[in-house]
Amino acid sequence: MQFEAFSGNPAAQRGDCLVIGVHEDRRLGEQAGRVDRAQRGALQRLLKADNFAGRAGESLLLPEAPGLGCARLLLVGLGAQQAYNRRAWRRALSTAVAALARTRIVRAVIALERPANANLDDAYFARLSAELSAASLYRINDLKTGKRPKPPALGKVKIGPFDARALPAARRALADGSAIAASTTLLRNLANLPGNVCTPRYLANAAVQVGREHRGLRVKVLNEAQIRRLKMGCFLAVTRGSAEPPRFITMEYRGGRRGAAPIVLVGKGITFDTGGISLKDPAAMDEMKFDMCGGATVIAALNLVAALKLPLNVVGLVAACENMPDARATKPGDIVTSADGQTVEILNTDAEGRLILCDTLFHARRYEPETVIDMATLTGACVVALGHHHSAVMSNDDELSKQLVEAGVRADDRAWPMPLTEEYGEQLRSNFADMANVGGRDGGAITAAAFLAKYTKGLRWAHMDIAGTAWVTGSAKSATGRPLPLLADFLIRRARG
Repeated sequence: MQFEAFSGNPAAQRGDCLVIGVHEDRRLGEQAGRVDRAQRGALQRLLKADNFAGRAGESLLLPEAPGLGCARLLLVGLGAQQAYNRRAWRRALSTAVAALARTRIVRAVIALERPANANLDDAYFARLSAELSAASLYRINDLKTGKRPKPPALGKVKIGPFDARALPAARRALADGSAIAASTTLLRNLANLPGNVCTPRYLANAAVQVGREHRGLRVKVLNEAQIRRLKMGCFLAVTRGSAEPPRFITMEYRGGRRGAAPIVLVGKGITFDTGGISLKDPAAMDEMKFDMCGGATVIAALNLVAALKLPLNVVGLVAACENMPDARATKPGDIVTSADGQTVEILNTDAEGRLILCDTLFHARRYEPETVIDMATLTGACVVALGHHHSAVMSNDDELSKQLVEAGVRADDRAWPMPLTEEYGEQLRSNFADMANVGGRDGGAITAAAFLAKYTKGLRWAHMDIAGTAWVTGSAKSATGRPLPLLADFLIRRARG
């Protein structure tokens, strides 16, 4: 989809359809007022006749729009004026694009009111508009054999109005939003595939394809024998029960100053998680195909930084494998040796994500990184703590944690900081090894991070548990694309200040 920023009166813009918002109280904002004056009061007369209530989530397409530069007019409900905030604006924009997608409209001009006091400057207004518009058009890459509906005809969207002096910044922000949307689609498409399609090899091939599409992005994939030479004993313990061979994916983007320390992104790539010998409850086990969302986020993030040519050095590391029950599978009580030489007693084989991540985090040291951020659908305990609204952030650096949380606020992809003090690490004591891989039920999300912290001493590191935010369940089951918007904001701000 193409995005364009415009300034001036929306009533004069050319296109197939103009989109404006109307509040429940029938009071018109600045943009709707401009349209009403161009139509000589026709909009006010329509509203007074109770033809449109303006409730949030509602829309009305008028087939004719006399006095306007567009052939048709789409009214979108903004809800109560006093409750029109940033969240209500997002809902209105999604409603508008969804309504447009049900038509054969190709060129739309969207002039929704910007909510007051919502921290939406021109750049964020433009970027989030592009992201939301593309997200509203996303269709799950299902494998149904029936006749598919035609894709939406909508191909060009004008966003505004902006002050003429703000147009250059708005255009760049729209380009950023479009690139974030494309990378989010890549992430969601990978995550939505079934586990028999998106295997570790498939995920690795997807990373290789991303590398082929961008100059300056180098991708390398290690097979099981090469992983063994790296002495990644914890990683290999997880994959023992699977017939699918593991893969270790390395993506290197060098867009920053030569020799500058990189940001290393680490992703959990469990393409299907049965729990292993510690078998999960069968209910909703199909959703364990989403256990690779952290790895897909890393692949999508490297696609984004390369597409935007950000002046950063960024490395992506993804450990990809399945966790399956088998005669060869790791058993509770087994002791394995991680890449840094520490021994781990595996008390629960369903706590496998931290096992593949600890070896990957140790490998990250080879790059002498400036910052390390790992993303993983790591614990059900995180969902209990935060529900499906916030990702969790646990870090050994308060400033890094703050930066990630603030990026989530700006990107509408919220995260919440959680403690990571030494008491949680003490819960991982083992009678038989240097540590256990679980620390009991209490504080489960934090003890998982405490396990990873044992491999990140001396690194500036943050862990993001996205178990509650990476996908939605139920009838609308699908990957969400989170936390890519948060990560994109963090990286763009780091690159451009």
